[in-house]
Amino acid sequence: MAERFGKRVRERGGIEMLAGLRRLMALMPVAALLGLPLLAAVPVLYPWVGAAPRTPLAAFWFITPFFVARVIAYLAAWTWLSIRFARPFDEPGEGRTVPAVGLHAVVGTLFTSDVIASLDPRLDSTLLGLLVMTAWSGLAFAAAILLAWEEPEPVGRGRTAPGRGRLVPLVVLLGLWAFMHFVQFLIVWSANLPRGGLVLRRAAASGAGSIGAGAVVVLAGLATLRPGRPTTRVLAGAALAVHALEMFWLVTPALRDRFVLRPVDGFAALAVACLAAALHPLLRAAPGARRAGRSA
Repeated sequence: MAERFGKRVRERGGIEMLAGLRRLMALMPVAALLGLPLLAAVPVLYPWVGAAPRTPLAAFWFITPFFVARVIAYLAAWTWLSIRFARPFDEPGEGRTVPAVGLHAVVGTLFTSDVIASLDPRLDSTLLGLLVMTAWSGLAFAAAILLAWEEPEPVGRGRTAPGRGRLVPLVVLLGLWAFMHFVQFLIVWSANLPRGGLVLRRAAASGAGSIGAGAVVVLAGLATLRPGRPTTRVLAGAALAVHALEMFWLVTPALRDRFVLRPVDGFAALAVACLAAALHPLLRAAPGARRAGRSA
């Protein structure tokens, strides 16, 4: 979207934001490599392995070799998109932006259904894909704000206050994310309440998520009244923490049957971060080495 409105983004002082987003997109090959070892743990993580399929489609869709092939295809598609869009652009590229957004929406929906929702067969929300992709967008935008150097923005009549050009899109993304949490809570509570038990816990969790999301959005909206460097970065850090906690909540293994964070989860996240930091320079150096070889 930033590429689609490239000229307008630049006029509003978003060059550093675009650079931060491109730096994040360059991490996608690292994320793809780090995701591959999880495929070896499919029999441990996913309860549908060895279980009787609930529908004819599930009998065809949830077969381990087919599942592994799909996940590799999803990661390959995202890697291709990230490499294509991580390069700086001069003019808005409508010819490639719209198909790319469509591809991302399809891949993100399928990935969420396959990799996240199938961890627990009882998590059958059709809104989950859109909710997760909105959270991803907010998380990426918040991280880009923290990565970007602060730019002086024009102040005066008819011009935006410093920091507001970054705060407003973040508030919009947070608002959309909170709305989807509330809709999911409303659907789960109204449609499945008579079934009780687990569904009641799911409704309570969705309600708590929607309340927490609403509180974050209210604080974000108030922050736009006094934009500036500290406000923008504090809000971005809070959004990053909330979305990261939500990702933990979504991928906690179903075998625990409830959301539990243990010390081993923190160590695992730290190990993945260290691996990513070690792999990123290697992957960035490889294309340069190849180019140097060709030049020689």
